[in-house]
Amino acid sequence: MKQLSGMDNVFLRLEHGNQYMHVAGLGIYDPSTAPGGKVRFKDILKFFESRLDAAPVFRRRLVTVPMSLDRPYWVEDDDVDVEFHVRHIALPHPGDWRQLCIQVARIHSRPLDRSKPLWEAYVIEGLDNIPGIPPGSFAFYIKFHHAAIDGEGGTVVLQAIHSLTAEPDEEEGVRRGRVRDREPTQVELYTRALVNTVQRLPRAATFSAKTAARFAGIGAGYMGQVVQMLKEAGLPSAETVKSKLRRPPVTRFSGKVSAHRVVELIGLPMADIKQVRQRIEGATINDVFMTTVGGALNLYLGKKGELPDRTLTAQVPMTLRGADKGGEHGNQIGVAVMPLHSEIADPIERLHAIQEGGAKAKALVALVGKDLTKHVYDLLPAVASELFTTRVMLPTMNIVVSNVRGPDVPLYMAGARMIAFAPVSIAMNGLGLNVTGFSYHGTLWICAVACRDMIPDPAFFADCLRSSFAKLASGAAKLEDEARVAQAAVHASRPRKAAARSKARVVRRKRASRSSSTART
Repeated sequence: MKQLSGMDNVFLRLEHGNQYMHVAGLGIYDPSTAPGGKVRFKDILKFFESRLDAAPVFRRRLVTVPMSLDRPYWVEDDDVDVEFHVRHIALPHPGDWRQLCIQVARIHSRPLDRSKPLWEAYVIEGLDNIPGIPPGSFAFYIKFHHAAIDGEGGTVVLQAIHSLTAEPDEEEGVRRGRVRDREPTQVELYTRALVNTVQRLPRAATFSAKTAARFAGIGAGYMGQVVQMLKEAGLPSAETVKSKLRRPPVTRFSGKVSAHRVVELIGLPMADIKQVRQRIEGATINDVFMTTVGGALNLYLGKKGELPDRTLTAQVPMTLRGADKGGEHGNQIGVAVMPLHSEIADPIERLHAIQEGGAKAKALVALVGKDLTKHVYDLLPAVASELFTTRVMLPTMNIVVSNVRGPDVPLYMAGARMIAFAPVSIAMNGLGLNVTGFSYHGTLWICAVACRDMIPDPAFFADCLRSSFAKLASGAAKLEDEARVAQAAVHASRPRKAAARSKARVVRRKRASRSSSTART
């Protein structure tokens, strides 16, 4: 039995009204690689059941403490009905891309059953009219509650439920030994709640003192160090820090979400993204991604006549995981607030502004500690943690932007090769748009999830993402061309300058020779 962390519990508490806190993945598969060239639903069930022990999230079920006196627990459930969790549906006619996105959005708009392990999956057939998708392909949508998994943990689970070849796994169908939990009694839960509360009090006091020291300082020497760090981070004054924490502009994404979602995704070749990165000095893959999202917002809101003259800000999750990427530790994430510079139309100028703003945001996070939010959630009571999230953190943000590195090699499910994979994340009150990137086998798949009332035209937003990246790529190519021309001009001028210097030396020698002859005469 394992207790949820403070951050895990916040994701449970935030789920109310139309705000559902599950994350998902959508894969598209080509069954022609499977033995016999096809995959049946029972093949997927068999393949999936053989991997239930590959990640703890598939068997963990919630047990709540009476009267919410303490955080809930995960218990290992030995009775997992795979046919309940993995379901089989088909797209309606005409089975095109729009129908697939609508179907995924419809499923994504429904909450998970908390009486069972918090995940479910859908095999979606009928992908009959999607350009670039081989005939007979199927989609596989799987969702987990965010209380059980974070981005990097999701990548580990993704690898756990796939194989690296189309051939049958030798261990397929072999159950691994696990220790199953019994249902805890109410007396045990009350006792644990009392013990946890007593143990948490001194830790909370210690943490409060350390946190106060981080912000207020404990003497002139410490404050001098803080001031110096702020200067090095490019934040020379307290006023600048205050301005970083002010509320961002209000947009169509700032209100409460409805019960309905839209989902849209695009794929950008990683080779093109890396080429842009190489052409702009100091740029990273994430800079390119953030600049693309900022440009899409510039185009989309500009077209609606709603573009603010100040930048929109993004909640950017940051992993706290080290070498251990497993799913045993729940959510291991910190949060940074970064500018998207959606007010800047020029893509190169926007990228440089994002680099500068991102560096300042990261320096500020480093100053207070990127694990600060995690520690706050672990020590604050659940109600206070929820208020801290909704009243302090979320008002400083407009949307969620996240980028996760996935596997560079092809993956297979029941022999079918996965040809595309995209994360489907959370739209929540105040942050009604979520844009998440995930790289898989040479493609960065970008998925936008939003409240349907806020983005009624998701295909247009997808076009804005494509157009934004195209403009950035064009601007980067132009920069490279200009640098090449300037360099060629420098090289071309060198022979002329060398010839001029040589001619000058000859003239000087002649003059010296004439002067010498005159002197002898």
